[in-house]
Amino acid sequence: LNNAPVRMGQALCICSRGSITIDNKKYYFVQKLDEGGFSYVDLVEGVKDGHFYALKRVLCHDREGRQEAQTEMEMHQLFNHPNVLSLVAHAFVDRGGKTEAWLLLPYIRKGSLWSVLEKLRDKGSSMPEKLILQILRGICSGLKAIHDKGYAHRDLKPTNVLLDEDDRPVLMDLGSMNRARIEVRGTREAMTIQDWAAQRCTISYRAPELFNVESHCIIDERTDIWSLGCVLYCMMMLEGPYDMVFQKGDSVALAVQNPVSIPQSCSYSQGLQMLLSSIMVSNPQERPNINWVLDQVQDLQSRSPNTQTNMV
Repeated sequence: LNNAPVRMGQALCICSRGSITIDNKKYYFVQKLDEGGFSYVDLVEGVKDGHFYALKRVLCHDREGRQEAQTEMEMHQLFNHPNVLSLVAHAFVDRGGKTEAWLLLPYIRKGSLWSVLEKLRDKGSSMPEKLILQILRGICSGLKAIHDKGYAHRDLKPTNVLLDEDDRPVLMDLGSMNRARIEVRGTREAMTIQDWAAQRCTISYRAPELFNVESHCIIDERTDIWSLGCVLYCMMMLEGPYDMVFQKGDSVALAVQNPVSIPQSCSYSQGLQMLLSSIMVSNPQERPNINWVLDQVQDLQSRSPNTQTNMV
C-alpha cells in the first residue's frame, strides 16, 4: 500500500505504523469512529501539531460517486463559518484499483446533538430552555450562511449537528447539499427529485413537499426550515416528531400533512412552543425563512430569564 498514487499532487502513504500523509503533513491513526454505507470515519492525530482530526474516507464506486465526493469537498470549501464544519485537507486516493475520497475534518469531541439528547433521555432528564435556544441560534446561524450562498443543506437532523465543549453547534455532512431553488417542470423532473429526496433526505426529517413533488413547483431552501423544526422538537421532547411514526411502520408522508402536535406535558415556555408551531408549517409557501427564525430565537433569548433551572 505504500505510496499509493494520488491525483491533485498530494503525496500520501499508508505505512505499517498506521500513519497517513495528506498535503505533506503526517497523521497517526488512533481509532475507528464511525462506519456508514460507503464511508468510514477514523480518529487521527497530527504528528506536528498533536491535534486530533476526523478522517472521513468515502468509497467512490464509479464516476458519479467520485463527482458526489468532489461536490461535498467543494461545499465545505464554500464556508468559513463557526457553525459549519470546515475542511482541513482533502485528497483522492487510488487503492487497489478503487478510488477513495479523503476528507480531513476537525474532530469535535462531544459528538452529535443526537448523542447528547440520548444521554439526557437515558437519565430521565431534559434540556434547559436556555441551552435549547443557544444551540438553536447556532444552527440557525450555520443555516443562514448556507442559504445566503444560495444553497440548502437538505439533510438537517440531530446526528448531523456536532456540539463542541461549549455547546456550539456545527453543521456537518454537506454531501446532500444543492442549489436552494429548484424549479420543477413536468412529471419526470418531479419524480427525479422525489427519488433523490428518498435517497438523500432522512425520512423522519424530510419536508412534506419532498414526499409528493408536484409536477410544476419550486422547491427552495425552506425544506431546511421544516427539518430545523424537527430538530427543535427533538431538543424539547428528546425524540423527533415523526420518529415513532416511522418506527411503527406508519406513513410519514401522511403524518407530515397535519400540523405538528405538541404534547400537553410540554413544560417549555409558550414562546418556544409558538416558535416550533410557526416553523413546522406543511405548506412551504407559508413557512418562514431563516432570517425570520433567527430574529425570533434572538428575541426569545433576550426575554428568557437568566436564572434558568438546570437540567431537571
